[in-house]
Amino acid sequence: MVIGGDRPPPVLPVGDVESRRVTVGGLQQMLHAELDRPADVAVRTFRTRADDGAELALHWFHQAGTSPGSAVLYLHGGGMIMGSVALYDAPIARHVAATGVPFLAVEYRYAPEFPHPVPASDCYAALMWLAGHAESLGVDPGRIAVMGDSGGGGLAAAVAILVRDRSGPAPARQILVYPMLDDRTTEPDPAIASLCTWSYEDNATGWGALLGAAAGGPDVAPSAAPARLTDFSGLAPAYIEVGAIDVFRDECVGYARRLLAAGVDTELHVVPGAPHAFDAIAPAAAVSLRVVADRNRVISDL
Repeated sequence: MVIGGDRPPPVLPVGDVESRRVTVGGLQQMLHAELDRPADVAVRTFRTRADDGAELALHWFHQAGTSPGSAVLYLHGGGMIMGSVALYDAPIARHVAATGVPFLAVEYRYAPEFPHPVPASDCYAALMWLAGHAESLGVDPGRIAVMGDSGGGGLAAAVAILVRDRSGPAPARQILVYPMLDDRTTEPDPAIASLCTWSYEDNATGWGALLGAAAGGPDVAPSAAPARLTDFSGLAPAYIEVGAIDVFRDECVGYARRLLAAGVDTELHVVPGAPHAFDAIAPAAAVSLRVVADRNRVISDL
C-alpha cells in the first residue's frame, strides 16, 4: 500500500499476511481515527452461531428517535485477511447518523486462519439472524440491504448469491463499495500499478489466504469469488462504485455489465482519478463527499 510520503514503502512479498496486518491495518486505524464519530449513534451487541457452531458477535448501530423500518448488514473491509468492526466504528456510525438507518456489523472470521467458506458463511449467518430478528428490531425484513467495502464488498456480493441460491430472504439491495470480486486479477495494468493503494501483490495475498492453491484455478465457487458467477439472474438490485485507479476497476465494471445483462437493476460509479479507499484517505475531498452522499442516498431509499 502506498500513501503519501517522500518515497513508497517497500513492496511486501506475496503471501506476507502478518506484515500487511501491521502496515495496512495500522493505516486504516489511523485514517478512521481522524473521522468525527457521531455521539448520538449507540451500539448494542448481540450473538449468533455460525454453521460450525462458533459464536459470532453482531453489533447493532442505531440512532435514538429514528425508526425508518429499513436496515443494513455491513461487512467491513480488509482484503479477506484483516479488519474489525471496532476499526470501522466511525465510518459505520457516520452512515447511520446521515441516514437514520441502523446497521448490523458482524465480526466475521477471515483468512488464512479461516479460509473459504468460513467468511461468507459467517456473513450469511448474520443476515439470517437480522432477518429472523427484524420484527423485534423494528425492521421490515423486505427492506434489508447487504453492504460492504473492499473485501467486505466481495462478501456482500457473495451473500447476495448465497441468498438467491438457497431461497433465503432476498436483500433489498447489495451496496458494493470498491468490492473485491475476482481471484483472477493477476496481470498488473502498467497504467495504474504504481498508483494503487491496494496493490496487485496485496490482492494476490488476500486471495491466496482465502483460497489456497485453488486461487486462480478452475474450481473456485462464486460464493468465494463472485466474479466466477455465470448466472446473474434473480440477484438483488446493485449499487457498485470503484475508483479509476483501483486494482478492482475492471472486475467491478464487468460485474455491473453482467448484472445489467441479466436484467438486474444496477447503478455503477467509476470515480475518475480515485484509488482504492480514496474516501478514507481524503474524506474531506470533494470527490469523497460526493461519493459518500451517493451511498447515503441509496441507503436512505431502502
